[in-house]
Amino acid sequence: MKLIGENLHIISKSVRTALLNRDEKFIVDLIKKQSSMNLIDLNVGPANSGLDGILAWLANLVQNNSNLHISFDTANVKEMRKGLEVCNDTKHAFINSASDDIERLEKMTDLAAEFDTNLIALTLSSKTGIPKTADGRVELALDIYETCMAKGISNDRIYFDPLILPVSVDQSQLLESLNTIKILKESFEPACNTVIGLSNISNGSPKELRPLINKVCLALAYGAGLDVVILDATDNDLINLIHMLDSSNPKSEADKLLLDLTSVTRDFCDINDIEYNNADKASSDIYKAAQILLNKNIYSHSFTQV
Repeated sequence: MKLIGENLHIISKSVRTALLNRDEKFIVDLIKKQSSMNLIDLNVGPANSGLDGILAWLANLVQNNSNLHISFDTANVKEMRKGLEVCNDTKHAFINSASDDIERLEKMTDLAAEFDTNLIALTLSSKTGIPKTADGRVELALDIYETCMAKGISNDRIYFDPLILPVSVDQSQLLESLNTIKILKESFEPACNTVIGLSNISNGSPKELRPLINKVCLALAYGAGLDVVILDATDNDLINLIHMLDSSNPKSEADKLLLDLTSVTRDFCDINDIEYNNADKASSDIYKAAQILLNKNIYSHSFTQV
């Protein structure tokens, strides 16, 4: 599984201030904090209001201060091009993100084809929004796929994002996202790839619950066949979880349960058939979170206390 660090994000006030001021020290420190990732996401939003040339500036800082590959993340296609033009290794770079909107899709696929980059494509459109069902999301993915094929973008360079919604907003939607991953992994020959923004699942949940929800979501998505995850690069527990899942070598009862949870989405197992030590607090909380995310129990901010 490839890891993309999400921490350089313009939604953060401190990051936005550093970008506007071209604060090289702040940005380089943030780049180095994400050194355990495969890629760093340079999320600069619309890249307007004093941010002209920001992706080229950032790309040079990444390349001069790390071995990280780059994910260019902006709604501003002109700025994305400027970043790609200074990128030393576009074959390992990502551009994020296309959607099933014709104008945006044409521009993004043109860039992906020209620079031979990897393309992240969201299963949404301005007409439909985010479809409520896996079938609806897959239908949009098929439309995007046809455009990619017409531009000569190979399957291994396409990364579909089934879009994770906060469990506190609509807990039924994670199952649809997981089902979308499974269907997409089986729909193309050779296979296309899948990616999620992990922290979306716990947006709106209490700060103390977010690591637990993220961890359980990651285990379920891993079982569904997820290829890439965009995550908090400073969350060592998440990184250790990925290494544990990759090696299938649990070191605790909680690890064993998380590993077992991957079978729920991989093998269509019933969560009720999973055995765990409910006297172990960490395992009990993981199981409760899994029941919530799989829409078996009703979410509340106090679900671990029930």
